[in-house]
Amino acid sequence: MSTRLACVVFDADRPRFVADFWAELLGWAVTIDRAEEVDVAAPDPDGHDLALTFLPTARAKDGKNRMHLDLASRSLDHQRVQVDRALALGARHVDIGQGAVPWVVLADPEGNEFCVLEPREEYVDTGAVAAIVIDTHDPKRLAEFWSTASGWPVAYDGARVAGLRSATGLGSWLEFVHTPDVRTGRNRLRFDLASFPTDDPAADVARLRAAGATQVDADGAPGVVLADPETNEFCLRRPASDYSTV
Repeated sequence: MSTRLACVVFDADRPRFVADFWAELLGWAVTIDRAEEVDVAAPDPDGHDLALTFLPTARAKDGKNRMHLDLASRSLDHQRVQVDRALALGARHVDIGQGAVPWVVLADPEGNEFCVLEPREEYVDTGAVAAIVIDTHDPKRLAEFWSTASGWPVAYDGARVAGLRSATGLGSWLEFVHTPDVRTGRNRLRFDLASFPTDDPAADVARLRAAGATQVDADGAPGVVLADPETNEFCLRRPASDYSTV
């Protein structure tokens, strides 16, 4: 059985502060509030399996993030309302070279870029987060890897954009968009995977390495840290029963 996507991890200077921003903006709720981790999750009816996890870090943001969230809108009026709400909560407009586009590029209070999209038919049933977007040199290759890692099938692939979605047809898309940009520094946004309780984590690591992952030394991580074929780090978390505390 495949590993599953557990959460999108944000490195944060002030985890609870930036978690509150995202909870308010998305209409989600803080579900875990500890000094070492703050989680934000969608209400159950949204069908969104991925939480947002905010972890404290001393690393400064270095350049544009290689992962960002795209937010859905129902109409052009709703898009404007979403943008105004984000700005009122502490977001700001940013220019990443997007030019004249129908979506609005913003940054959260800690500088993490995100987009508020114009209404698009493919995102009418995603909930608040239309897509989690990953910059890549090879969309098809990276989509194939993350399909193996997540168990989500590849819905479309091309030279410039590839996309995955959960087989349930619920929640956001994962989209891989071609960019020539060179990665700099550690990613402030990344995925955490989790093994299923009945699976062997060592076998999962071996399967991910066979698919193109490499293992990364990271003391103190709550699991095994690996990097995908484009060196984006992610963590394979231990099953909950392996933790000594809850």
